[in-house]
Amino acid sequence: MAVDAGPGADAAQRKASVRRIGPGIVVAATGVGAGDLVATLIAGAELGYTLLWAAVVGCVVKISLAEATGRFHLSTGTTIIEGWRSLTRWATGYFAVYVVVWGFVYGATAMTASALPLAALFPDVMPLAAWGALCGVLGLVLVFTSRYAVFEKVMTALIGVMFVIVVGLAVLVVPDVPAMLGGLVPRLPDGSVIYTLGLIGGVGGTITMAAYGYWVNAKGWRDRGWMMVMRWDNRTAYVTTGVFVVAMLVIGAELLNAAQISLTSGDRGLLDLADVLSARFGPVISTLFLVGFFAAAFSSLLGVWNGVSLLFADFVAVLRSGQGSPARSDHPERTVAFRAYALWLTFPPMLLLLLGQPFQLVLAYGVLGALFMPFLAGTLLWLLNSRRTPAGWRNGWLSNVLLTLAGALFLVLSYVQLASYVGG
Repeated sequence: MAVDAGPGADAAQRKASVRRIGPGIVVAATGVGAGDLVATLIAGAELGYTLLWAAVVGCVVKISLAEATGRFHLSTGTTIIEGWRSLTRWATGYFAVYVVVWGFVYGATAMTASALPLAALFPDVMPLAAWGALCGVLGLVLVFTSRYAVFEKVMTALIGVMFVIVVGLAVLVVPDVPAMLGGLVPRLPDGSVIYTLGLIGGVGGTITMAAYGYWVNAKGWRDRGWMMVMRWDNRTAYVTTGVFVVAMLVIGAELLNAAQISLTSGDRGLLDLADVLSARFGPVISTLFLVGFFAAAFSSLLGVWNGVSLLFADFVAVLRSGQGSPARSDHPERTVAFRAYALWLTFPPMLLLLLGQPFQLVLAYGVLGALFMPFLAGTLLWLLNSRRTPAGWRNGWLSNVLLTLAGALFLVLSYVQLASYVGG
């Protein structure tokens, strides 16, 4: 989202172009995981096109959050971790606990999600846990050996595969265009509040939104002259995500709603959809969908292995010295802290692939995870309205409204998620 202030006496703004986009695609691809796809499909299956407007609002909210993160990095020459450290000790303390617990559980979740389509495509090769471990190690090798430029190309290829397959399926099921247009009118049918909140807040909203500024720096965008390019990159990525979400709603509405077909909750719901596609269109279409499922899941895994490791490496550097952030070095992936966290995401969670997830650990994961997005929105509001940000780049009224809306929305989502963990 554009901010009201201009660059003033800053360096000349570099021109935005399609050839320069990249970090936005990375953060959007990382944020859209298999669970988000199932949630969107179920919303379409239950309510048709009624909540299409919520998907549009969700994209606007994500644009505002990612833009604020990128703007803080470019305008201040510091990172979001340094910003949190400048606020209060509790901010970095919360992040320290969160990133350790979240990473342990998420590692197992991401590896399982990536393994599910592979196990379905090659059922007799090896068990699900082995596929998951293989995906985790592959992600580790890629982030250890690839510079940002290669990492970005891999992520762009994965989201390209995912986008073409899902949008192609949406066209194949023949969307009801008048009903889609009607879905742009905001309304809340009975029982739709949870679906609405999930669509607005769920798709593309994870800790990796905080990593956007680091990917911006890794791209070589390190001063205010890149602000226009960053905003173009961010908007392009989330508009693409919006088209993707609409396509998933179309599939849910046209393929599942009309036939009154229900999906299993969680990542395994996409295997149910593969079965439905096989029955309706044949095994080739079903196989293509499983390829898209893998692209969505593995891009999330790979993005977290890289992006959250960057956050952790910066956290360690700031904790040690308060300066010299590795995120602004040429090769942050070479730091010990980066590699240690990527290893933490990969090997300890393999135990959970075999043993399941203990209730207490899942509860801690749910609590910490539910609170992160309100934490991000709230701290960005604080940082971007304070002297920590140069006057010409502080929030205008529009950014303040959107970040406040995001913070309020995620607080409500936090309450709903926490209630489900405690009650369930």
